[in-house]
Amino acid sequence: MITVLIVEDDTLIAEAHNAYLSRLQGFTVIGIANTTRDAMRIASEAESPVDLVLLDLGLPDASGIALASALSGLRPAPDIIAITSERDLEMVRAAVAHGALAYLLKPFTFAAFRDRLERYRRYREALPAGTEAASQAEVDRALAELRSTDKSVAPKGAAPGTTDEIARAVRDRADGLTADEAAKLVGVSRVTAWRYLERLADDGTVTRLTEYGKTGRPSTRYQWR
Repeated sequence: MITVLIVEDDTLIAEAHNAYLSRLQGFTVIGIANTTRDAMRIASEAESPVDLVLLDLGLPDASGIALASALSGLRPAPDIIAITSERDLEMVRAAVAHGALAYLLKPFTFAAFRDRLERYRRYREALPAGTEAASQAEVDRALAELRSTDKSVAPKGAAPGTTDEIARAVRDRADGLTADEAAKLVGVSRVTAWRYLERLADDGTVTRLTEYGKTGRPSTRYQWR
């Protein structure tokens, strides 16, 4: 079993992570911490080593980056998956530099959570502790498990980066966007924009707002959560 420590200051979100993990085979939660102090105490006093820390970067008593650095001093040091709403690329680089193997942005669905955790499990299986790699190719294959992308996120036949472009367009508009508006901003057809927006809505990243015009015909506006 892969032992997991959840570090999240929002109690409801922490319990959601715990519930998600309970639905996955091969993982067991050994503790939930709401502060960096509690996280270090639990990790240091655990009867068995913590394998993985699900780490929120926005903690009340210290930054998650500082906690990641402190956790790296434990032996054996736990792996880290950063879970945060922070989209600053400098923060992403800092998290990776301090040991984060993966980065999961809030809000996310169970499917996205499961994808990251299952990739991590395959990575551990490909590079088991206490053994030596047979070749460079073996190491590369293990790392590829963490870096692989889930092609099911994008609708069939669409460009790989369109999901991010549409998501950014919605995020940057406080009042949201319609499919027509998103299509013009990103430079895709209305149907393509609609398909992406619907996928983002199904994933819980955006919400649907029904609007009624003068003719009474409803339209859908998508707003960032």
